Amino acid sequence: MASWCVRAVRQSYSLVASPALLRASPRLLCTATQQKNGHGSEEEAEKTEISEAEKVLVEQKSQVEEQLKDMTEKYKRALADTENLRTRSQRMIEDAKLYGIQGFCKDLLEVADILEKATESVPKEEVTSQNPHLKDLYDGLVMTKGQIQKVFTKHGLVKLNPEGLKFDPYEHEALFHTPVEGKEPGTVALVTKVGYKLHGRTLRPALVGVAK
Repeated sequence: MASWCVRAVRQSYSLVASPALLRASPRLLCTATQQKNGHGSEEEAEKTEISEAEKVLVEQKSQVEEQLKDMTEKYKRALADTENLRTRSQRMIEDAKLYGIQGFCKDLLEVADILEKATESVPKEEVTSQNPHLKDLYDGLVMTKGQIQKVFTKHGLVKLNPEGLKFDPYEHEALFHTPVEGKEPGTVALVTKVGYKLHGRTLRPALVGVAK
């Protein structure tokens, strides 16, 4: 039994000390080293790939932010343009409501002028009860003139009779300049034809003579 144990120990020692095994050991160590180095290279490659992906994502983020900024600016400009268009359209509608009767009013002004001249041309001393027909005609003209002025006022049409006032080129049209005693220079001395304003806008300037 003891001899058998000795032989087994010798065989084990021979196996461990065999040249083939000794020659194979460096190879095994080299293979292990290569495997370790290969694993490190793979990790570095993965890190490089991650860095490149992050760089691409950052660039894409910057592009998206620029596009978002550009679209936001365009949206704001579009909103401002729409609001301006709405305001202009609303103003045009309001002006159309206010001044849509402008042409009709101009035509009626001629009628008002005729009534004015007709009443002024009648001698007041002849408008008596002794001349009933003339009196009735005159009273009818005066009533008609008063009624048409009420209609004008109702629709925003106001008469301009600037005698004695300061000359205003936006409301008056000077036909002549003349020295007038008791009148300050630049004031309206004579009104030859009254003017009218429609909702604050001069529809027809008053024809006047200005003192100098």
